[in-house]
Amino acid sequence: MQQLPRNTYEHQNTWLQSALGQYLLSREQTTFDAVVGDIFGFNALQLGLLQLDALKNSRIPHLLHVGNSEGNAYCESDYLPFAESCIDLVCLPHVLEFSRNPHQTLREAERVLVPEGYLILTGFNPISAWGVKRVITKDVNYPWHGHFFTLSRIKDWLALLGLEFVSGSMNCYEPPINDEKWLKRFECLDKLGNKWWPMMGGLYFIVAKKRVVNMTLLKPNWKKNSIKSRLVVSSNPKSKSNQQKINIKTKKMN
Repeated sequence: MQQLPRNTYEHQNTWLQSALGQYLLSREQTTFDAVVGDIFGFNALQLGLLQLDALKNSRIPHLLHVGNSEGNAYCESDYLPFAESCIDLVCLPHVLEFSRNPHQTLREAERVLVPEGYLILTGFNPISAWGVKRVITKDVNYPWHGHFFTLSRIKDWLALLGLEFVSGSMNCYEPPINDEKWLKRFECLDKLGNKWWPMMGGLYFIVAKKRVVNMTLLKPNWKKNSIKSRLVVSSNPKSKSNQQKINIKTKKMN
């Protein structure tokens, strides 16, 4: 996560408490709750956007909430203070859009994940009404000042790191109008959008899994080789001469 000025954090909190921010948080909370409950392990990590409890419904015993200036630990997303292969679940809600190095952020998430561990991330979809508003308004405040990455680009980055795309979904089909009355009027768009224009949601949700290719070592079968070696006929010249002598003696006796 990029280190932002204090007034930016204050604006982030203010925006998340607004009608549009609450609409976004409610949709994300529902999606996270439906997924994290089926993932098991020992350690789970949420990085960023701690106004949302992505691990609320998790059954994993040890939960860590980490941010720039709040949580169980303070750190940047592109350098995590955790050992390699120690986390079973990593949640990145809207971290890549505001990271100073999103590629390194994903590398760090892959590094701390155990083999077969899960990565869940959310992001703003630039191919949506939310992305159009960002381009038109050119607002420098949260969340419009972030870099909105396409779903296809995120999937390419995951594949390069050996993270297998497991599932994905879209949400937030209502236009980004920061007015509670208008949001209620457009509630039907969430149902219609999921059916008629599923790739136009303002929010995408990705579940990926860390795959590790196992190498099977073929051990030599020493017992089988020793039996074969005993059955090999010796090519020693002395053995041949002895065999000839035996043949001569048998002829004389006949």
